[in-house]
Amino acid sequence: MDTRVALIGIVVEKTESTEKMNALLHQYGEYIIGRMGVPYKKRGISVISVVIDAPADVISALSGKLGMLPGINTKTIYSKVPALNLDEEV
Repeated sequence: MDTRVALIGIVVEKTESTEKMNALLHQYGEYIIGRMGVPYKKRGISVISVVIDAPADVISALSGKLGMLPGINTKTIYSKVPALNLDEEV
């Protein structure tokens, strides 16, 4: 299984969706390397960065599910670091 490192940028415009967003992030927690959230009170939004190391289809699924939540916008950036095959012995 090949994995990729990616950054999912999340802008939260409606706090009503944060419970569902956090549930999704918890569901994919085994793939998440780290997460940082910054509230921007002046604009009434929060910006969250999620770094993930997972198969491309898992990254796409998480990003897509997050983006379908009301008031949640996402963009995903993939690293150019070669994929890591977890099935190979190092």
